[in-house]
Amino acid sequence: MKRRTAGIFQWLFACTFLALAGCDAGSPEGGQARVATPTEPTHQDFGDFEVHYNAVRTDELTVAVARAYGIERSANRVLLNVSLLRKGTDGRTVPADGTVTASAYNLNGQLKNLEMRRITEGSSVYFIGEVGISGTEILVFDIEAAPLDHPGKYSVQFKREFVAG
Repeated sequence: MKRRTAGIFQWLFACTFLALAGCDAGSPEGGQARVATPTEPTHQDFGDFEVHYNAVRTDELTVAVARAYGIERSANRVLLNVSLLRKGTDGRTVPADGTVTASAYNLNGQLKNLEMRRITEGSSVYFIGEVGISGTEILVFDIEAAPLDHPGKYSVQFKREFVAG
């Protein structure tokens, strides 16, 4: 009986060892979990500056956030959020003030009205704008961001698909 128990224990140990070894196979970090990466970029690097952007349906915002910024919560509206960051010599980024303009159009070429508003919270500065959607639409956003104390503009284009409610 002891011999059979010892054999089962060795077999379980071998299986466990092989299973654990297999879990590490192909992991570039030596067993650490991989971090999920966005399927599409949410910022663009321009040397000393970065432009960060995102677009979401406004019904995904909490009631408190929508009320605080005067945003209409709706499954038929999209919020564009853009921020401009300056890179320091240490590689860290800090909010940069500037101007942001944006336009949007769908794949049928219909231009969507999009007026950007400047929002400040402490040292943070960002720009938001809303646009209406109907049905399923893929919107293409064209953004131009210009830092106040730096010549030139930075252009970004991205697209997102939205399904109206």
